[in-house]
Amino acid sequence: MTFGGLRRPFVASAITRRWAPACVVVLGALLAWAHATPAASENAEIAHRRAAERKSFTDAEIADGFFKVTFGAEFHVAAGVDRIRKYEGPIRVYVDNRMQPDRSPQVAAVVADIRARIRDLDITMTGKRDEAQVVVSLVRDRDLARAIRALYGIDRARRIQRSLEPQCLSGFRKDENSRILRSDVLIVGDAGDFVFFDCIYEELLQSIGPINDDTTVPWTMFNDDVQMGFFDLYDQYLLNILYDRRIKPGMTRAQVKALLPEVLPQVRAWVDGNNKP
Repeated sequence: MTFGGLRRPFVASAITRRWAPACVVVLGALLAWAHATPAASENAEIAHRRAAERKSFTDAEIADGFFKVTFGAEFHVAAGVDRIRKYEGPIRVYVDNRMQPDRSPQVAAVVADIRARIRDLDITMTGKRDEAQVVVSLVRDRDLARAIRALYGIDRARRIQRSLEPQCLSGFRKDENSRILRSDVLIVGDAGDFVFFDCIYEELLQSIGPINDDTTVPWTMFNDDVQMGFFDLYDQYLLNILYDRRIKPGMTRAQVKALLPEVLPQVRAWVDGNNKP
């Protein structure tokens, strides 16, 4: 994969095809965003998961999940996956809509929700593709395979589809210092509300760093056996650790472990306070 004229390491993750569109029950419209109590119009599947969400975690449980999802990669074509990968500086998100109805406003609402829940992250929408670090492409389910080929080329698309069998997909390019330079997110927009929101939250968040799905962590959306549809509390802890200003791109596990006793209590206090009713 080339970016900016240079060969760049590429890593990707995906939500696999756990649902058939015909089996998705769509009962709601938009999520109740930011800090609001879920509204009556919230998708029933999302509301059920939000009500059942676990709210209490030990430091060891948070640290374990953090190291499992931020180091390594579900799918990669370059070395250097055992380092912290994140953006430095502002992140601008552009939506390339290729379907009707246009879900761009819902993507913008998700981006605003993510921004409100990660303390040191500057992320917002842009209407100009050339200003964007993250490009979200909204496609119909029947067009997903074609979109993957157009984005990654025929050979890599075959590898991705064999390895991941994606429902949705995200990937990023990073430099030699593990700073993320650009991310691409492919989202199927016509498979129902629950699938859409589960995809857009997970893939947008993975596109900014925690790219490794891990089935041994039962509380994270970065687990192919877990579906959320919203930005859950556990993952807010993980993303706030990752985007704490003391955690730098390229850090090793040992370097992060040395900082965690200082970072984690402050992350806990901020996330808990930010989620008070």
